[in-house]
Amino acid sequence: MQLLTGNQIGSLIGWYRIKTFFDLGIINDANKKNAVLIKTFVTTDLQSAVAEGFGIGVVNTLTGFKYISAKLEKYEQALPADIRAKYRDMTDAETRAARLEHSKFFVFGGEESYGYLGTDSTRDKDGNGAVVMFAEVAAYAASQGKTLVELLDDIYAEFGYFLESNHSKTFEGAEGAAKIQKLADSYANQPPTEFDGSPVIRTVDYSKGGHLDEEGDTIPKEKMLWVFTADGRAFAVRPSGTEPKIKYYLYGRQQPSGGKFTAEELSAAKEKVSSSLKTLWSAIEKDIDARLA
Repeated sequence: MQLLTGNQIGSLIGWYRIKTFFDLGIINDANKKNAVLIKTFVTTDLQSAVAEGFGIGVVNTLTGFKYISAKLEKYEQALPADIRAKYRDMTDAETRAARLEHSKFFVFGGEESYGYLGTDSTRDKDGNGAVVMFAEVAAYAASQGKTLVELLDDIYAEFGYFLESNHSKTFEGAEGAAKIQKLADSYANQPPTEFDGSPVIRTVDYSKGGHLDEEGDTIPKEKMLWVFTADGRAFAVRPSGTEPKIKYYLYGRQQPSGGKFTAEELSAAKEKVSSSLKTLWSAIEKDIDARLA
């Protein structure tokens, strides 16, 4: 048995929906610029690679479906007034056609923590809809004589191997809250310069504001810092808003050197990326101890 992560399930659904809309001719070369996948910053970049591979847009938001919903409201408001007046009474096919012509058609959106949405008629994470969408993906895989894991490997082979791991440090009580704040302030005021033998090439601190998303909209301030290393790894760190924890999201990837991964190359990539995230976490833990010393 293999447990699929929220990132992997979302990638499978997103890939299938984009592919199928193209197969049906609903999205095509003429209108694909008006199709968009929305994901949160901490959701896997495999979804970005898939969307960009098909030539549709990608928008990243902060964590929380309210941010995805805000984009859907924006796309509705961008429609001509006569369409907006009857929008809530139109069928899904009618609103889709209108958005592809005049605004942005939301193909799929999701968070890494098992939250998904595939329609503009519901502007929040939709567990019922997600089950139906994923069942259709599973049925498609079965029609090809494949399991979902084998279908996911096909996606990796074409778009690159992406792996994520989540960790957290718990600090209880008032003393723990002070440690979490100290860590958060430390990252903001003294960004790291190296991790696990790889130089840090970029840090992005969303707590300071002034950031814009892919559509030029302002990203609200959020206590979240991103660190990108020269070898392609990255991690995000943010204090939990509901628990006495500070959370770390680690990201690794490897692209095929040419064309697609062979089965042997994909297997080697999985081992290499998995190992690199383990050593990255060890380096982060040592850095945590140093910053709290």
